[in-house]
Amino acid sequence: MTVLSSTAVEEAAVPAPTRRRRTWSAYWLIAPGVVWMALFLVVPILMIVYVSFWTQTTFKIEPVLTMRSWQAFFGSDTYLGALWTTIRIWLIVLCTTFLVGYPTALFVGLFVRNKTLANALLVLCVIPFWTSFLIRVLAWRPMLGKEGAINIILQALHVTSAPIDALLFTELSVIIGMTQIYCVFMVGPIAFMLGRIDPNVIEAARDLGAGFFRIFRTIILPLSMPGVIVGAIFVSVMVLGEFATASALSGRKVNMLGNIIVTQVGSLKWAFAAVVGVILTVLMGVVVAAFLRVVDLRREL
Repeated sequence: MTVLSSTAVEEAAVPAPTRRRRTWSAYWLIAPGVVWMALFLVVPILMIVYVSFWTQTTFKIEPVLTMRSWQAFFGSDTYLGALWTTIRIWLIVLCTTFLVGYPTALFVGLFVRNKTLANALLVLCVIPFWTSFLIRVLAWRPMLGKEGAINIILQALHVTSAPIDALLFTELSVIIGMTQIYCVFMVGPIAFMLGRIDPNVIEAARDLGAGFFRIFRTIILPLSMPGVIVGAIFVSVMVLGEFATASALSGRKVNMLGNIIVTQVGSLKWAFAAVVGVILTVLMGVVVAAFLRVVDLRREL
């Protein structure tokens, strides 16, 4: 004998015309969002894919389908090197933002009991965003230069005897700048998830004799994983599409896929820029899909 839930019984009692009206009402509610996403996301992406197969000549582009632009990308060590550089910098920045952001979020979300103080600390993390993005990037130049603040402090503390040249116009400077700029996108979601943990659960674990590291490993880290995944998605999407930070802090010595797109568009090579754009979009899609496989955000949030 099948036992029906009260919800199923109530739904079965609703007349068929009423159920159909409810269904159409739901469709009308999502229609504006579907139309918006189709016009401003799906159609542009399809257009970029289409343009990537156009024939590019020196001074013009023709809608004649060809694979030349794709062959030029995958047949060049320079462009493949830029792809690897983008992936490498993304992985490093993802790790550094997590290593810097998680302890900060742990302190704000779990150890600060006063909610007003916790909110104030999160606002302090957001204060740099009150200024222009370009100003925040260029502000690292006087910090990292040979006569910058960091080198002066290191020499004053007798840590180094001479200025460190590798701090500016290198890949290291790009990583430092991106870590500082995007760390807050890791801190926010993690602090939010840590703030939802019931203190009684941690207290019960302590009463049972668990130490901090065991509590962290078995309770805090698993419960904060949705925030880690959300932060990782934010950081990944922004770092993979970066071009300004790499250009400003590396002296154009570090080429990422975003820098190639800007250069190709400036040279009116739309087909090749579209190829790089498609590759970057696919890369972002794979990364986001991989993160979403780790944690079911719809269930956890």
